[in-house]
Amino acid sequence: MSNSAVDITLLGRTYSIACPKGQENALRVVAQGVEQQLSSVKAKTNSLSREEIAIMAALNIGYELYEEKQKNQQYMRQMDERIGLLQSTLEHALVERSVQED
Repeated sequence: MSNSAVDITLLGRTYSIACPKGQENALRVVAQGVEQQLSSVKAKTNSLSREEIAIMAALNIGYELYEEKQKNQQYMRQMDERIGLLQSTLEHALVERSVQED
């Protein structure tokens, strides 16, 4: 699969990023989210350097990802419990049915 270059702008600087063909839109969406984080950090703390802004934004994004992973793990545990309950209910119903048929 070949790459194409996608231009993105972060804090006023344009970067040309190599991107797999077909993933350009995803890169643009992600870059837009990063730009929002960078701009938000910059607006809150005007005295930070570009590097410090990038670090703070990365930490914010990392925390958001962590929260989403936690939610996903909790959802998976709930689904595992529900599936287990459903399996148990079905097994019980099958046993009951086989007992009634005998």
